[in-house]
Amino acid sequence: MNISVIGAGQMGAGIAQVFAAAGHQVSLVDISQESLARGVKSIDGSLERIVRKGSLTEAERTSTLERITTHTDLGDGVKSADLVIEAATENSELKLKIFAQLSSLAPAAAPLATNTSSISITRIAAATDRPAKVIGMHFMNPVPVMQLVEVIRGYATDDATCKMVMDLSRSLGKTPVEVNDYPGFVANRILMPMLNEAMYALWEGVGGVAEIDTVMKLGMAHPMGPLQLADYIGLDTCLAILNVMKEGFGRAHYQACPLLVNMVTAGKLGRKSGEGFYNYSGGGKDLVVSAAFQ
Repeated sequence: MNISVIGAGQMGAGIAQVFAAAGHQVSLVDISQESLARGVKSIDGSLERIVRKGSLTEAERTSTLERITTHTDLGDGVKSADLVIEAATENSELKLKIFAQLSSLAPAAAPLATNTSSISITRIAAATDRPAKVIGMHFMNPVPVMQLVEVIRGYATDDATCKMVMDLSRSLGKTPVEVNDYPGFVANRILMPMLNEAMYALWEGVGGVAEIDTVMKLGMAHPMGPLQLADYIGLDTCLAILNVMKEGFGRAHYQACPLLVNMVTAGKLGRKSGEGFYNYSGGGKDLVVSAAFQ
């Protein structure tokens, strides 16, 4: 199949990698050559790590990269698509703009999927000429490692589109789970309040960054503490998801912690910016709590 992936960031690059590794031709689309170069470099680095582990040969790594082409023009990137997967920033207006453009640029038979973490599939579908073919295909981060794909049906999504995405996810070695279209779906409806509560505990002085994460890792057998996980997801993404759920449900417990709001405003977004609850500028593997929380 010809798969078009819109957005060459962390998620888009990971999605492109798993499809190319499974033998699909992938068109990776972003607004600049610099963004595409970073995306391809990320894919190459990920594949190299898999080669070092002995799970991939050098020839397979080369052929995977050869199946990925890059495009800065949206029309050029989706003109031959059998499936389009949007993985742009978690911003509803941006996604609506992209899907409106896809109506005229993507082949009429091509389903349009979004990797959104929380935004209404029904709302996105309404911006297109094919709401029955619009679906959520929410991969988990890091995409090459995580098995789950949250498949979200919008109000108008038809059975054929859902079956295609479910079957395709299984062919990638993933486990798809079908859910319905409500703010945050299942994964983030449950996850984000936990991360937000960890931030409130830090803000209120209940515990420090390392202490809160250690309690959850050792006490609840979580592989990563909630503050470290928030850094990994991106604090701006966490805030965007919480805002979607607060607007969608109108419930106070989705109100983003003021500390999170301030950090995003200050540009402290986690790993992507080099600093969040932890500092990543040193390049080492050990977690270093940011100076603001020491």
